[in-house]
Amino acid sequence: MSLVTDPAPRKPRLAVIFGGRSSEHGVSCLTAREVLAAIDTDRYDVRPIGITRAGQWVEESAEWRELEPGTLPSVRDDLPPFALERLSDVDAVFPLLHGPWGEDGTLQGLLELADVRYVGAGVLASAVSMDKPFTKTVFSAAGLPQIPYVTIRPWEWKQDRERVEARIRALGLPLFVKPARAGSSSGVAMVDTWDELDAAVEKARDFDPKVIVESAARGKRELECAVIQQPDGKPVASLVGEITVADESGHEFYDFEAKYLDGTSLNVVPADIPVTLSERIQAYAVQAFEAVGCEGLARVDFFLTDDGLVINEINTMPGFTPYSMFPVLWEASGVPYAELVDRLIQLALQRDTGLR
Repeated sequence: MSLVTDPAPRKPRLAVIFGGRSSEHGVSCLTAREVLAAIDTDRYDVRPIGITRAGQWVEESAEWRELEPGTLPSVRDDLPPFALERLSDVDAVFPLLHGPWGEDGTLQGLLELADVRYVGAGVLASAVSMDKPFTKTVFSAAGLPQIPYVTIRPWEWKQDRERVEARIRALGLPLFVKPARAGSSSGVAMVDTWDELDAAVEKARDFDPKVIVESAARGKRELECAVIQQPDGKPVASLVGEITVADESGHEFYDFEAKYLDGTSLNVVPADIPVTLSERIQAYAVQAFEAVGCEGLARVDFFLTDDGLVINEINTMPGFTPYSMFPVLWEASGVPYAELVDRLIQLALQRDTGLR
């Protein structure tokens, strides 16, 4: 008599989506390579999906040869296409896209419509957190301290220049000019004299027609704190870290090249700050996470200035290479990289679809 045994349970199907149409395409690819290497394929059926710079969805592997110094990988456009209907076959998605068309609620909306679980923030939190002026509005309502700023809406720069410039001049010099909806310091410029303003705004508008101008804080130190949700939904904060850029690097601030290309930035964890200040940053990080309605994970960035502590922004899908600040903070807080990735996947698999 033969014994009938139950078949082994099916492994959860996990789609990892990366690349995308934003200026952070290459950073997303770097993140995907490291996350895919950390996922336990004995536990998950992993399906890498790339989105090219032109927006094509393809079946990728995220296996790039050794890169030349100062370069970033890219999703190839000669790979087999991926049909969006196949998303209904997966149990969860890990969306490793940075910037517009991925981190801003657009992909999250697609996944909500398809009734597919995914890692990270939902539609509203993603959209609000990507748009810096809207983020500041929410932070203001939550009572979080911020740097003075001016928003330049797409039509204002061409049609109401005099009024906009008057508002900007009221901030004083120096200034930072940024695209309103971009990350990784793409399109950011520092303005030390008023004759630099026009060029800085046009540079930012190359990335986003909506621009934000901020006062450049005196004596600024860049401090960051990571947040993840527990299985019960409660957000918890990591240790606080500091970003520094080598004096001899030639960078005026922590820009794209310093972050990803020339190795001149350094993560210091824990930051050399008083315990009371660290605890305040951790509390503010959780408060910011809850204010925007975030889920899963976030990195919250702060400036320590001569005038005190201010919150800069919240990033709902931070860089995720082993050297990025988000996993570095959690590694120092006792959560190794592979465990961190698995925790986020488990959160996604366990949460409800639809309204939460």
